[in-house]
Amino acid sequence: MNLERRGLVIVVVVLVISAVLGGIYGPSVRATTSNADDYQTAVRDFTTVLDIVQSNYAEPVDTDKVVYQGAIPGMLRMLDPHSNFFDARQFALLKEDQHGKYYGVGMVVAPRENHTVVISPYVGAPAYNAGLRPGDVIIQVDNKSTDGLTTSEVADMLKGPKGTIVKIVVTREGYVDPLVFTVTRDEIPRHSVDISFLVKPGIGYIRLSQFNDTTDRELADALKQLGANSLDGLILDMRGNPGGLLNEAVAVGDMFLEKNQLIVSYHGRSAPERRFYAVRGNQGMNVPLVILVNNNSASAAEIVAGAVQDHDRGLVVGETTFGKGLVQTVQNLAENTGLALTTARYYTPSGRLIQRDYKSVSLYAYHYERKVPDHPTEVRQTDSGRPVTGGGGITPDIVVETPKLTKFQEAMYRADVFYPVEQGVGSFTRYYLGTKPIITHNFEVDDRIMKEFRDYLTRANIRYTEPDMAENLDWIKRKIKQEVFMSTYGTQEGFKILLEADPQMQKAIEAIPQARALYENARKIVAQRTGASPDQP
Repeated sequence: MNLERRGLVIVVVVLVISAVLGGIYGPSVRATTSNADDYQTAVRDFTTVLDIVQSNYAEPVDTDKVVYQGAIPGMLRMLDPHSNFFDARQFALLKEDQHGKYYGVGMVVAPRENHTVVISPYVGAPAYNAGLRPGDVIIQVDNKSTDGLTTSEVADMLKGPKGTIVKIVVTREGYVDPLVFTVTRDEIPRHSVDISFLVKPGIGYIRLSQFNDTTDRELADALKQLGANSLDGLILDMRGNPGGLLNEAVAVGDMFLEKNQLIVSYHGRSAPERRFYAVRGNQGMNVPLVILVNNNSASAAEIVAGAVQDHDRGLVVGETTFGKGLVQTVQNLAENTGLALTTARYYTPSGRLIQRDYKSVSLYAYHYERKVPDHPTEVRQTDSGRPVTGGGGITPDIVVETPKLTKFQEAMYRADVFYPVEQGVGSFTRYYLGTKPIITHNFEVDDRIMKEFRDYLTRANIRYTEPDMAENLDWIKRKIKQEVFMSTYGTQEGFKILLEADPQMQKAIEAIPQARALYENARKIVAQRTGASPDQP
Protein backbone atom coordinates (compact mmCIF):
# COMPACT_ATOMS: atom_id res chain seq x y z
CA MET A 1 0.00 0.00 0.00
CA ASN A 2 1.63 3.31 -1.06
CA LEU A 3 1.95 6.25 1.29
CA GLU A 4 -0.90 8.24 -0.22
CA ARG A 5 -3.25 5.30 -0.04
CA ARG A 6 -2.15 4.56 3.54
CA GLY A 7 -2.80 8.17 4.45
CA LEU A 8 -6.26 8.01 2.93
CA VAL A 9 -7.07 4.87 4.92
CA ILE A 10 -5.92 6.61 8.09
CA VAL A 11 -8.16 9.57 7.28
CA VAL A 12 -11.20 7.38 6.89
CA VAL A 13 -10.45 5.43 10.08
CA VAL A 14 -9.87 8.57 12.15
CA LEU A 15 -12.90 10.35 10.76
CA VAL A 16 -15.11 7.35 11.47
CA ILE A 17 -13.76 7.26 15.03
CA SER A 18 -14.36 10.99 15.32
CA ALA A 19 -17.89 10.51 14.04
CA VAL A 20 -18.51 7.92 16.72
CA LEU A 21 -17.05 10.23 19.36
CA GLY A 22 -19.24 13.00 18.03
CA GLY A 23 -22.22 10.78 18.64
CA ILE A 24 -21.12 10.30 22.24
CA TYR A 25 -19.97 13.81 23.11
CA GLY A 26 -21.72 15.95 20.51
CA PRO A 27 -24.77 18.16 20.97
CA SER A 28 -27.36 15.41 20.53
CA VAL A 29 -27.80 12.67 23.11
CA ARG A 30 -29.64 10.27 20.84
CA ALA A 31 -28.10 8.90 17.66
CA THR A 32 -30.61 8.94 14.81
CA THR A 33 -30.64 7.68 11.25
CA SER A 34 -30.25 11.26 10.12
CA ASN A 35 -27.14 11.63 12.30
CA ALA A 36 -25.59 8.48 10.82
CA ASP A 37 -26.34 9.67 7.28
CA ASP A 38 -24.75 13.04 8.07
CA TYR A 39 -21.56 11.35 9.34
CA GLN A 40 -21.34 9.09 6.27
CA THR A 41 -21.92 12.07 3.97
CA ALA A 42 -19.25 14.11 5.76
CA VAL A 43 -16.68 11.31 5.48
CA ARG A 44 -17.55 10.74 1.81
CA ASP A 45 -17.31 14.45 1.00
CA PHE A 46 -13.97 14.75 2.76
CA THR A 47 -12.41 11.79 0.94
CA THR A 48 -13.75 13.14 -2.36
CA VAL A 49 -12.08 16.51 -1.74
CA LEU A 50 -8.85 14.79 -0.71
CA ASP A 51 -8.88 12.67 -3.89
CA ILE A 52 -9.30 15.82 -6.02
CA VAL A 53 -6.47 17.57 -4.15
CA GLN A 54 -4.14 14.59 -4.55
CA SER A 55 -4.86 14.34 -8.27
CA ASN A 56 -4.91 17.99 -9.27
CA TYR A 57 -2.91 20.13 -6.84
CA ALA A 58 0.01 22.00 -8.44
CA GLU A 59 2.61 20.12 -6.40
CA PRO A 60 2.79 16.61 -4.89
CA VAL A 61 0.71 16.38 -1.72
CA ASP A 62 1.99 15.01 1.59
CA THR A 63 -1.27 13.35 2.62
CA ASP A 64 -0.24 12.59 6.20
CA LYS A 65 0.77 16.23 6.73
CA VAL A 66 -2.47 17.54 5.22
CA VAL A 67 -4.52 15.30 7.49
CA TYR A 68 -2.46 15.19 10.69
CA GLN A 69 -1.52 18.88 10.75
CA GLY A 70 -4.54 20.31 8.97
CA ALA A 71 -7.87 18.50 8.74
CA ILE A 72 -7.99 16.73 12.09
CA PRO A 73 -6.56 19.57 14.26
CA GLY A 74 -8.91 21.96 12.45
CA MET A 75 -11.89 19.78 13.30
CA LEU A 76 -10.88 19.57 16.96
CA ARG A 77 -10.29 23.32 17.24
CA MET A 78 -13.96 23.77 16.45
CA LEU A 79 -14.73 22.01 19.77
CA ASP A 80 -12.41 23.69 22.29
CA PRO A 81 -8.77 24.84 22.61
CA HIS A 82 -7.55 21.68 24.35
CA SER A 83 -8.98 18.74 22.39
CA ASN A 84 -5.99 17.68 20.34
CA PHE A 85 -4.69 15.12 17.85
CA PHE A 86 -1.16 13.74 18.20
CA ASP A 87 0.80 12.31 15.32
CA ALA A 88 3.12 9.38 16.09
CA ARG A 89 6.04 11.53 17.25
CA GLN A 90 3.91 13.89 19.31
CA PHE A 91 2.12 10.95 20.93
CA ALA A 92 5.43 9.31 21.86
CA LEU A 93 6.62 12.58 23.45
CA LEU A 94 3.34 12.87 25.38
CA LYS A 95 3.86 9.38 26.81
CA GLU A 96 7.44 10.28 27.75
CA ASP A 97 6.18 13.30 29.69
CA GLN A 98 3.53 11.24 31.45
CA HIS A 99 5.90 8.43 32.39
CA GLY A 100 8.57 10.84 33.57
CA LYS A 101 11.48 9.22 31.71
CA TYR A 102 13.05 8.50 28.34
CA TYR A 103 16.31 7.06 27.01
CA GLY A 104 19.01 9.33 25.66
CA VAL A 105 21.84 11.63 26.73
CA GLY A 106 19.88 13.98 29.00
CA MET A 107 19.93 17.55 27.81
CA VAL A 108 17.63 20.24 26.45
CA VAL A 109 18.41 21.50 22.94
CA ALA A 110 16.86 24.33 20.94
CA PRO A 111 17.25 26.09 17.58
CA ARG A 112 19.51 29.13 17.49
CA GLU A 113 20.46 30.87 14.21
CA ASN A 114 19.83 27.77 12.05
CA HIS A 115 21.79 25.54 14.40
CA THR A 116 20.87 23.19 17.23
CA VAL A 117 22.33 24.47 20.48
CA VAL A 118 22.64 22.85 23.90
CA ILE A 119 20.42 24.75 26.32
CA SER A 120 21.02 22.81 29.53
CA PRO A 121 22.37 19.32 30.22
CA TYR A 122 20.65 17.73 33.22
CA VAL A 123 23.06 17.60 36.15
CA GLY A 124 24.25 14.02 36.59
CA ALA A 125 22.98 12.91 33.16
CA PRO A 126 25.38 11.35 30.58
CA ALA A 127 25.68 14.59 28.56
CA TYR A 128 26.60 16.61 31.66
CA ASN A 129 29.06 14.01 32.92
CA ALA A 130 30.69 13.85 29.48
CA GLY A 131 31.32 17.61 29.57
CA LEU A 132 28.67 19.11 27.28
CA ARG A 133 27.66 22.59 28.39
CA PRO A 134 25.04 25.27 27.60
CA GLY A 135 25.85 27.16 24.42
CA ASP A 136 27.59 24.25 22.66
CA VAL A 137 26.55 24.13 19.00
CA ILE A 138 25.95 20.56 17.79
CA ILE A 139 27.48 20.09 14.33
CA GLN A 140 27.60 16.27 14.09
CA VAL A 141 25.88 13.26 15.63
CA ASP A 142 27.45 9.86 14.88
CA ASN A 143 29.44 11.34 11.99
CA LYS A 144 26.30 12.80 10.39
CA SER A 145 26.25 16.55 9.86
CA THR A 146 23.38 18.44 11.46
CA ASP A 147 23.31 21.03 8.66
CA GLY A 148 19.77 21.31 7.33
CA LEU A 149 18.31 19.20 10.13
CA THR A 150 15.62 20.50 12.46
CA THR A 151 16.18 20.51 16.19
CA SER A 152 13.55 17.76 16.51
CA GLU A 153 15.51 15.59 14.08
CA VAL A 154 18.74 16.19 16.02
CA ALA A 155 16.97 15.39 19.30
CA ASP A 156 15.70 12.10 17.84
CA MET A 157 19.27 11.19 16.82
CA LEU A 158 20.46 11.73 20.39
CA LYS A 159 17.85 9.35 21.81
CA GLY A 160 18.36 5.59 21.76
CA PRO A 161 18.41 2.39 23.79
CA LYS A 162 20.08 2.36 27.19
CA GLY A 163 23.77 1.46 27.02
CA THR A 164 24.29 2.47 23.38
CA ILE A 165 26.96 5.00 22.46
CA VAL A 166 26.55 8.24 20.51
CA LYS A 167 29.35 10.53 19.30
CA ILE A 168 28.53 14.24 19.51
CA VAL A 169 30.69 16.93 17.91
CA VAL A 170 30.20 20.55 18.99
CA THR A 171 31.76 23.95 18.56
CA ARG A 172 32.33 26.03 21.67
CA GLU A 173 33.26 29.67 22.23
CA GLY A 174 36.97 30.03 22.99
CA TYR A 175 38.00 26.78 21.29
CA VAL A 176 39.46 26.79 17.79
CA ASP A 177 38.76 23.14 16.99
CA PRO A 178 35.47 21.26 17.43
CA LEU A 179 35.08 19.20 20.61
CA VAL A 180 34.19 15.52 20.39
CA PHE A 181 32.18 13.77 23.13
CA THR A 182 31.44 10.05 23.33
CA VAL A 183 28.30 9.63 25.42
CA THR A 184 26.65 6.43 26.65
CA ARG A 185 22.87 6.72 26.60
CA ASP A 186 20.93 5.98 29.76
CA GLU A 187 17.47 6.29 31.27
CA ILE A 188 16.77 10.00 31.70
CA PRO A 189 14.18 10.95 34.30
CA ARG A 190 11.96 13.96 33.65
CA HIS A 191 11.85 15.31 37.18
CA SER A 192 8.75 16.98 38.53
CA VAL A 193 10.64 18.38 41.50
CA ASP A 194 13.69 19.87 39.84
CA ILE A 195 14.90 21.99 42.75
CA SER A 196 14.40 22.02 46.54
CA PHE A 197 16.44 23.74 49.24
CA LEU A 198 16.24 25.97 52.31
CA VAL A 199 15.81 29.45 50.88
CA LYS A 200 16.63 30.76 54.37
CA PRO A 201 16.80 29.08 57.79
CA GLY A 202 13.48 27.41 58.53
CA ILE A 203 11.94 28.26 55.13
CA GLY A 204 11.80 25.46 52.58
CA TYR A 205 11.40 25.94 48.84
CA ILE A 206 10.26 23.33 46.30
CA ARG A 207 9.73 23.94 42.61
CA LEU A 208 7.16 21.62 41.05
CA SER A 209 7.51 21.89 37.27
CA GLN A 210 4.99 19.28 36.03
CA PHE A 211 2.72 16.41 37.08
CA ASN A 212 3.84 13.01 35.80
CA ASP A 213 3.97 9.43 37.09
CA THR A 214 6.72 10.23 39.63
CA THR A 215 5.44 13.54 41.04
CA ASP A 216 4.05 12.30 44.36
CA ARG A 217 7.16 10.24 45.11
CA GLU A 218 9.52 13.10 44.21
CA LEU A 219 7.55 15.59 46.30
CA ALA A 220 7.43 13.23 49.27
CA ASP A 221 11.21 12.76 49.05
CA ALA A 222 11.79 16.53 48.86
CA LEU A 223 9.55 17.17 51.89
CA LYS A 224 11.43 14.51 53.85
CA GLN A 225 14.85 15.91 52.92
CA LEU A 226 13.78 19.42 53.95
CA GLY A 227 12.37 18.14 57.24
CA ALA A 228 8.95 19.62 56.50
CA ASN A 229 7.49 18.87 59.93
CA SER A 230 10.07 21.12 61.59
CA LEU A 231 9.95 23.99 59.08
CA ASP A 232 8.58 27.44 59.86
CA GLY A 233 7.18 27.67 56.34
CA LEU A 234 7.14 26.03 52.92
CA ILE A 235 6.97 27.67 49.48
CA LEU A 236 5.67 25.45 46.66
CA ASP A 237 6.54 27.08 43.34
CA MET A 238 4.24 26.04 40.48
CA ARG A 239 4.92 29.00 38.20
CA GLY A 240 5.07 27.80 34.61
CA ASN A 241 3.74 24.35 35.57
CA PRO A 242 1.52 23.28 32.62
CA GLY A 243 -0.16 20.48 34.57
CA GLY A 244 -0.26 16.81 33.71
CA LEU A 245 -1.82 13.76 35.32
CA LEU A 246 -4.97 14.17 37.42
CA ASN A 247 -4.11 11.36 39.83
CA GLU A 248 -0.81 13.05 40.65
CA ALA A 249 -2.55 16.36 41.32
CA VAL A 250 -4.85 14.50 43.72
CA ALA A 251 -1.84 12.85 45.38
CA VAL A 252 -0.15 16.23 45.90
CA GLY A 253 -3.32 17.72 47.35
CA ASP A 254 -3.57 14.71 49.66
CA MET A 255 -0.13 15.53 51.12
CA PHE A 256 -1.22 18.96 52.36
CA LEU A 257 -4.93 18.67 53.12
CA GLU A 258 -6.54 16.85 55.99
CA LYS A 259 -8.04 13.40 55.62
CA ASN A 260 -11.45 13.33 53.89
CA GLN A 261 -11.20 16.89 52.59
CA LEU A 262 -12.38 17.27 48.98
CA ILE A 263 -9.56 17.98 46.52
CA VAL A 264 -11.36 18.29 43.18
CA SER A 265 -14.40 17.04 41.31
CA TYR A 266 -15.27 16.75 37.66
CA HIS A 267 -18.33 16.03 35.57
CA GLY A 268 -19.56 16.44 32.01
CA ARG A 269 -22.66 15.81 29.95
CA SER A 270 -21.81 12.16 29.42
CA ALA A 271 -19.29 11.79 32.25
CA PRO A 272 -20.79 11.12 35.70
CA GLU A 273 -19.60 13.31 38.55
CA ARG A 274 -16.53 12.05 40.33
CA ARG A 275 -15.16 13.50 43.54
CA PHE A 276 -11.61 13.04 44.81
CA TYR A 277 -10.87 13.25 48.55
CA ALA A 278 -7.72 13.21 50.66
CA VAL A 279 -7.32 9.56 51.60
CA ARG A 280 -4.27 9.66 53.87
CA GLY A 281 -4.19 13.39 54.59
CA ASN A 282 -1.19 15.42 55.68
CA GLN A 283 -0.70 13.22 58.78
CA GLY A 284 0.11 16.15 61.01
CA MET A 285 2.34 18.04 58.57
CA ASN A 286 0.89 21.46 59.32
CA VAL A 287 3.76 23.60 58.02
CA PRO A 288 2.48 27.02 56.83
CA LEU A 289 2.19 26.84 53.06
CA VAL A 290 2.51 29.46 50.31
CA ILE A 291 1.96 28.51 46.66
CA LEU A 292 3.50 30.56 43.85
CA VAL A 293 1.62 30.67 40.52
CA ASN A 294 1.57 32.71 37.34
CA ASN A 295 -0.46 32.82 34.14
CA ASN A 296 1.41 29.78 32.81
CA SER A 297 0.31 27.63 35.76
CA ALA A 298 -2.43 25.38 34.38
CA SER A 299 -4.61 22.31 34.80
CA ALA A 300 -3.23 20.06 37.56
CA ALA A 301 -1.34 23.02 39.06
CA GLU A 302 -4.65 24.90 39.28
CA ILE A 303 -6.32 21.90 40.93
CA VAL A 304 -3.73 21.92 43.72
CA ALA A 305 -3.74 25.72 44.11
CA GLY A 306 -7.56 25.83 44.12
CA ALA A 307 -7.85 23.08 46.74
CA VAL A 308 -5.29 24.72 49.05
CA GLN A 309 -7.03 28.07 48.67
CA ASP A 310 -10.58 26.75 49.17
CA HIS A 311 -9.60 24.93 52.37
CA ASP A 312 -7.52 27.90 53.63
CA ARG A 313 -4.59 25.49 53.88
CA GLY A 314 -2.25 28.18 52.64
CA LEU A 315 -1.95 31.37 50.62
CA VAL A 316 -1.64 31.66 46.84
CA VAL A 317 0.79 34.37 45.67
CA GLY A 318 1.61 35.65 42.18
CA GLU A 319 -0.57 36.09 39.11
CA THR A 320 -3.93 34.67 38.02
CA THR A 321 -3.43 31.20 36.57
CA PHE A 322 -4.11 30.11 32.99
CA GLY A 323 -7.65 28.86 33.53
CA LYS A 324 -7.58 25.34 32.04
CA GLY A 325 -10.26 23.25 33.68
CA LEU A 326 -11.18 20.89 30.84
CA VAL A 327 -10.67 17.15 31.32
CA GLN A 328 -9.10 15.36 28.34
CA THR A 329 -9.49 11.61 27.86
CA VAL A 330 -6.56 10.30 25.81
CA GLN A 331 -7.28 7.50 23.34
CA ASN A 332 -4.92 5.43 21.19
CA LEU A 333 -5.66 5.51 17.46
CA ALA A 334 -4.22 3.77 14.41
CA GLU A 335 -0.61 4.26 13.26
CA ASN A 336 0.57 5.04 16.84
CA THR A 337 -1.37 8.30 16.87
CA GLY A 338 -3.57 9.56 19.69
CA LEU A 339 -6.57 11.73 20.46
CA ALA A 340 -7.10 13.88 23.56
CA LEU A 341 -10.81 14.69 23.71
CA THR A 342 -12.46 16.94 26.28
CA THR A 343 -15.05 14.95 28.23
CA ALA A 344 -15.64 16.93 31.45
CA ARG A 345 -14.76 20.02 33.52
CA TYR A 346 -12.86 20.44 36.78
CA TYR A 347 -14.34 22.14 39.86
CA THR A 348 -12.54 23.20 43.04
CA PRO A 349 -13.80 22.04 46.47
CA SER A 350 -15.95 25.16 46.85
CA GLY A 351 -17.57 24.45 43.47
CA ARG A 352 -15.62 26.97 41.38
CA LEU A 353 -15.15 26.25 37.69
CA ILE A 354 -11.47 26.55 36.82
CA GLN A 355 -11.94 26.88 33.06
CA ARG A 356 -11.66 30.31 31.48
CA ASP A 357 -14.07 31.39 28.73
CA TYR A 358 -12.94 30.32 25.26
CA LYS A 359 -16.14 30.54 23.22
CA SER A 360 -16.26 34.32 22.88
CA VAL A 361 -12.57 34.89 22.02
CA SER A 362 -10.23 33.83 19.24
CA LEU A 363 -7.82 30.93 19.69
CA TYR A 364 -4.92 33.41 19.69
CA ALA A 365 -6.54 35.59 22.34
CA TYR A 366 -7.29 32.54 24.47
CA HIS A 367 -3.74 31.18 24.43
CA TYR A 368 -1.70 34.40 24.42
CA GLU A 369 -3.74 37.31 25.73
CA ARG A 370 -5.12 35.31 28.68
CA LYS A 371 -8.08 37.61 29.23
CA VAL A 372 -10.26 36.92 32.26
CA PRO A 373 -13.81 38.21 32.80
CA ASP A 374 -14.10 41.85 33.89
CA HIS A 375 -16.59 40.69 36.50
CA PRO A 376 -16.39 37.28 38.22
CA THR A 377 -18.80 34.77 36.74
CA GLU A 378 -19.17 33.11 40.13
CA VAL A 379 -18.25 33.75 43.75
CA ARG A 380 -17.81 30.98 46.33
CA GLN A 381 -16.50 30.82 49.89
CA THR A 382 -13.50 29.12 51.43
CA ASP A 383 -13.77 27.00 54.59
CA SER A 384 -13.33 30.12 56.74
CA GLY A 385 -15.82 32.15 54.70
CA ARG A 386 -13.44 34.15 52.50
CA PRO A 387 -14.87 34.97 49.04
CA VAL A 388 -13.11 33.40 46.04
CA THR A 389 -13.99 33.72 42.38
CA GLY A 390 -14.30 31.15 39.61
CA GLY A 391 -14.58 30.94 35.86
CA GLY A 392 -11.20 32.50 35.14
CA GLY A 393 -8.42 30.41 36.65
CA ILE A 394 -7.23 30.76 40.25
CA THR A 395 -6.88 34.36 41.43
CA PRO A 396 -4.07 34.71 44.00
CA ASP A 397 -4.75 35.82 47.56
CA ILE A 398 -1.81 38.19 47.14
CA VAL A 399 -1.28 39.52 43.62
CA VAL A 400 2.33 40.20 42.63
CA GLU A 401 2.90 40.90 38.95
CA THR A 402 6.02 39.71 37.15
CA PRO A 403 8.30 42.76 36.74
CA LYS A 404 8.25 44.22 33.25
CA LEU A 405 11.51 44.43 31.34
CA THR A 406 13.10 47.81 30.71
CA LYS A 407 13.85 48.82 27.11
CA PHE A 408 17.53 48.09 27.75
CA GLN A 409 16.77 44.59 29.04
CA GLU A 410 14.52 43.89 26.05
CA ALA A 411 17.34 45.01 23.76
CA MET A 412 19.79 42.64 25.48
CA TYR A 413 17.42 39.71 24.91
CA ARG A 414 16.75 40.66 21.28
CA ALA A 415 20.51 40.80 20.62
CA ASP A 416 20.98 37.41 22.36
CA VAL A 417 23.41 39.00 24.82
CA PHE A 418 21.46 37.15 27.51
CA TYR A 419 18.73 34.53 27.40
CA PRO A 420 15.60 34.27 29.53
CA VAL A 421 15.79 31.90 32.48
CA GLU A 422 16.56 28.29 31.55
CA GLN A 423 16.96 29.05 27.86
CA GLY A 424 20.70 28.65 27.74
CA VAL A 425 23.54 31.14 28.06
CA GLY A 426 23.70 34.30 26.00
CA SER A 427 26.44 35.44 23.68
CA PHE A 428 28.34 37.47 26.28
CA THR A 429 28.41 34.64 28.79
CA ARG A 430 29.60 32.21 26.10
CA TYR A 431 32.35 34.69 25.21
CA TYR A 432 33.35 35.20 28.84
CA LEU A 433 33.45 31.47 29.62
CA GLY A 434 35.46 31.03 26.40
CA THR A 435 38.27 33.00 28.07
CA LYS A 436 38.44 30.04 30.48
CA PRO A 437 38.13 31.90 33.81
CA ILE A 438 38.30 30.01 37.09
CA ILE A 439 34.76 29.82 38.45
CA THR A 440 34.03 29.04 42.12
CA HIS A 441 30.86 29.30 44.19
CA ASN A 442 32.19 32.64 45.44
CA PHE A 443 32.03 34.10 41.92
CA GLU A 444 30.75 37.67 41.71
CA VAL A 445 30.57 40.09 38.80
CA ASP A 446 33.18 42.76 39.56
CA ASP A 447 34.33 45.95 37.79
CA ARG A 448 36.74 43.98 35.59
CA ILE A 449 33.95 41.77 34.25
CA MET A 450 31.71 44.80 33.73
CA LYS A 451 34.49 46.39 31.64
CA GLU A 452 34.62 43.22 29.54
CA PHE A 453 30.85 43.46 29.18
CA ARG A 454 31.03 47.05 27.92
CA ASP A 455 33.83 46.13 25.51
CA TYR A 456 31.80 43.20 24.21
CA LEU A 457 28.76 45.39 23.52
CA THR A 458 30.96 47.86 21.66
CA ARG A 459 32.56 45.14 19.48
CA ALA A 460 29.12 43.68 18.74
CA ASN A 461 27.77 47.14 17.75
CA ILE A 462 25.12 46.97 20.48
CA ARG A 463 24.30 50.51 21.58
CA TYR A 464 24.03 51.50 25.21
CA THR A 465 24.43 54.55 27.43
CA GLU A 466 26.00 54.89 30.84
CA PRO A 467 22.59 55.80 32.33
CA ASP A 468 21.38 52.46 30.88
CA MET A 469 24.23 50.72 32.67
CA ALA A 470 23.58 52.47 35.95
CA GLU A 471 19.85 51.80 35.89
CA ASN A 472 20.26 48.12 35.02
CA LEU A 473 23.52 47.34 36.83
CA ASP A 474 22.05 44.91 39.36
CA TRP A 475 20.10 43.12 36.62
CA ILE A 476 23.19 42.79 34.39
CA LYS A 477 25.32 41.38 37.20
CA ARG A 478 22.60 38.95 38.20
CA LYS A 479 22.11 37.74 34.61
CA ILE A 480 25.84 37.18 34.11
CA LYS A 481 26.14 35.31 37.41
CA GLN A 482 23.01 33.25 36.68
CA GLU A 483 24.28 32.15 33.27
CA VAL A 484 27.80 31.45 34.55
CA PHE A 485 26.42 29.30 37.37
CA MET A 486 24.01 27.57 35.01
CA SER A 487 26.84 26.62 32.65
CA THR A 488 29.29 25.65 35.40
CA TYR A 489 27.09 24.06 38.06
CA GLY A 490 23.80 23.30 36.31
CA THR A 491 20.33 24.77 35.84
CA GLN A 492 19.38 24.51 39.52
CA GLU A 493 22.25 26.66 40.72
CA GLY A 494 21.55 29.24 38.06
CA PHE A 495 17.89 29.34 39.06
CA LYS A 496 18.81 30.03 42.70
CA ILE A 497 20.53 33.23 41.61
CA LEU A 498 17.32 34.49 40.02
CA LEU A 499 15.30 33.71 43.13
CA GLU A 500 17.46 36.06 45.18
CA ALA A 501 15.85 39.11 43.53
CA ASP A 502 12.47 37.60 42.66
CA PRO A 503 9.70 39.91 44.02
CA GLN A 504 7.10 37.12 43.99
CA MET A 505 9.48 34.93 45.96
CA GLN A 506 10.16 37.71 48.47
CA LYS A 507 6.43 38.29 48.95
CA ALA A 508 5.93 34.54 49.48
CA ILE A 509 8.49 34.56 52.28
CA GLU A 510 6.82 37.61 53.87
CA ALA A 511 3.40 35.91 53.65
CA ILE A 512 4.32 32.82 55.68
CA PRO A 513 3.11 34.21 59.07
CA GLN A 514 -0.16 35.22 57.36
CA ALA A 515 -0.49 31.71 55.90
CA ARG A 516 -0.02 30.22 59.37
CA ALA A 517 -2.71 32.47 60.88
CA LEU A 518 -5.12 31.70 58.02
CA TYR A 519 -4.75 27.93 58.42
CA GLU A 520 -5.10 28.02 62.21
CA ASN A 521 -8.20 30.24 62.00
CA ALA A 522 -9.81 28.01 59.36
CA ARG A 523 -9.28 24.90 61.49
CA LYS A 524 -10.96 26.61 64.45
CA ILE A 525 -13.93 27.70 62.33
CA VAL A 526 -14.38 24.24 60.82
CA ALA A 527 -14.07 22.66 64.27
CA GLN A 528 -16.75 24.97 65.68
CA ARG A 529 -18.98 24.17 62.73
CA THR A 530 -18.59 20.40 63.11
CA GLY A 531 -18.19 20.21 66.87
CA ALA A 532 -14.76 18.59 66.55
CA SER A 533 -11.45 19.55 68.12
CA PRO A 534 -9.28 21.72 65.82
CA ASP A 535 -6.34 19.39 66.57
CA GLN A 536 -8.30 16.27 65.65
CA PRO A 537 -7.17 14.88 62.25
